[in-house]
Amino acid sequence: MSPIQHPQLTSLPRRALVTGGAGFIGTHLCRRLLSRGDQITIVDDYSTGRPENVDLLRAEFPRRGAITMIEADVRDGLPNPSAVRFDEIYHLAATVGVRLIMKDPIKAAETNLECTNRVLRYGVESARRHGRAPAILLASSSEVYGKSNVLPFSEDDDSVFGSTRTTRWSYAQCKALNEHIGLAYHQQHGLPVVIARLFNTVGPGQVGEYGMVLPRFIRAAIEGRPLTVHGDGAQVRCFCDARDVTRALVELVAGPACHGQVFNVGSDRPISIAELADLVIRLTESSSVKEFVSYEQVYGSRFEDPRERRPDLKRVRQAIRFVPRWGLEETILDIAASMLEQVPSDLRPAVGAERI
Repeated sequence: MSPIQHPQLTSLPRRALVTGGAGFIGTHLCRRLLSRGDQITIVDDYSTGRPENVDLLRAEFPRRGAITMIEADVRDGLPNPSAVRFDEIYHLAATVGVRLIMKDPIKAAETNLECTNRVLRYGVESARRHGRAPAILLASSSEVYGKSNVLPFSEDDDSVFGSTRTTRWSYAQCKALNEHIGLAYHQQHGLPVVIARLFNTVGPGQVGEYGMVLPRFIRAAIEGRPLTVHGDGAQVRCFCDARDVTRALVELVAGPACHGQVFNVGSDRPISIAELADLVIRLTESSSVKEFVSYEQVYGSRFEDPRERRPDLKRVRQAIRFVPRWGLEETILDIAASMLEQVPSDLRPAVGAERI
């Protein structure tokens, strides 16, 4: 095929396709795109996304034609490429969360690989029909680094995976294969693909039911229950607000020099999980305590959890001058406030209510 032409991203309004747009990160991303005047199409099967997120977006952005919602699996629910031309595609749809991956590793692997393949093929089909391709953002994960001990993690470092008998590494290897395929489409077809390796992303609207640690801690603190810490709590992570992460995603897609590259996106401020629990208790003024449970109790035998994950952010800083604006403390208070808003005022616990 002839070389793919990149869309003129200065034209407005832009048309953006967001897979997984009803999920936590997807909702924040859609809000950012709508705020700049884009017309967006969301494809989400609501397996982990929520219809109420789309309802909130529609209430916030009531302009006609701003949001098109397609409730479907990405594999068979993408719009006809002949009928609409997208300037940008953000592929966020995936099976995420350790709890979901451990529960159904077959579905997780199939979903994560097949959906990405479908989005990339769709980009090529669109280019053939319209003469220029949409810029495509593939959301990858810090899981790609596996259990590497080389810190901080840099984009060109080797991936170090554990045994194939350890279920969690299947997700990491699927994400790594997605990156290989995305880069191959860029090299072979000229498809403008950008890969963002997301580290722990948190913020208002996130739920803890799929194993996400921070909203799980905050919910327990608000309700005065023990904060359950897995393992010894010494494992170290870096948490970045979704409002910062989505800003980075939009800026990376808009930069032609970023196409065909991989970027770490997140915060490089480390904190142990035990320290995170203490911080949540302090900020919410909760009477809760920490409760330590073994990994085996939660996930069964043969579960591995890397001791530390910390990104090298030099590449993304050089590309888009990325610096997180939301501090972890502010994010925690915003999550707690959003959780309290969902509870009738007469039933709200007294924990941290005045401060939040």
